[in-house]
Amino acid sequence: MRTQDRVTQWIIHAIMIILSCMCIFPFLLLIISSITDEKSIIHYGYSFFPREISFSAYQYLVKDSAKMLRALGITVVVTVVGTAVSLLITALLAYPLSRKDMPLSNPLSFLVFITMLFNGGLVPTYLVYTQFLHMKNTIWALIVPGLLLNAFYVMLMRTFFSNSIPGAIIESAKIDGASEFRIFCQMVLPLSLPVLATVGLFQTIHYWNDWYNGLIYLTDSKLYSLQNLLNRILMDIEFLKRADSSYGAQDTTSIPTETARMAMAVLGIIPIILTYPFFQKFFVKGLTIGAVKG
Repeated sequence: MRTQDRVTQWIIHAIMIILSCMCIFPFLLLIISSITDEKSIIHYGYSFFPREISFSAYQYLVKDSAKMLRALGITVVVTVVGTAVSLLITALLAYPLSRKDMPLSNPLSFLVFITMLFNGGLVPTYLVYTQFLHMKNTIWALIVPGLLLNAFYVMLMRTFFSNSIPGAIIESAKIDGASEFRIFCQMVLPLSLPVLATVGLFQTIHYWNDWYNGLIYLTDSKLYSLQNLLNRILMDIEFLKRADSSYGAQDTTSIPTETARMAMAVLGIIPIILTYPFFQKFFVKGLTIGAVKG
């Protein structure tokens, strides 16, 4: 290897190390802050080297463990079911749009694209889901609104099908007598694992992190997801702090505020981070193939 190439390689490695540190250090600070004593943060600020270790934030969040476990179970069910159904619907819509022999494929693709630019707005959407579809206070309120079908993922998957599935394979399967459903299930889907894994990971993250649907469509606490429950706990803490400062209604000095925010973030992101390595080998390939070619 030439000296110039070696120097260039070292520079690239140094840049990548710096960028990696910029991503990792905030996450480490988040974890360390979540186990730092609340008073230490108030007096000395956030630090990688806490003066006093405390797990009071986690103890406060999990003091009602039954409610927390139920919320975690609902989140897991919603994430698994939502991701599976979303992948199925997205693939069923994207595959016909990718076929050049399908009538009106371009106008239908344009209609899908339009939904990426415009939507009905919050009030009409809320009325449709609550008054017409009656999803309020049901588990479907955490799965369907705004998450089940994403136009961007449809276009991503359509592009992948168009560029990566050879037309000759489909033609040969037709000659052998295979139906369209069999071609889709036994030939197209097995060849599309990169894009399925990529879209699946994105959808998993969306479902796992979603708290907005629960805030709008749920009033039954038995259906709260983990993110929704953590968000409501944070709002309760803020309310108690404001009530204490305004009216002296209750002693809230023992309630962790800053560390509770950090602990909530840790509890919310660690499970999804643990799943990422299983999708990593498909993630880059599926994303780049679908994104570069329009």
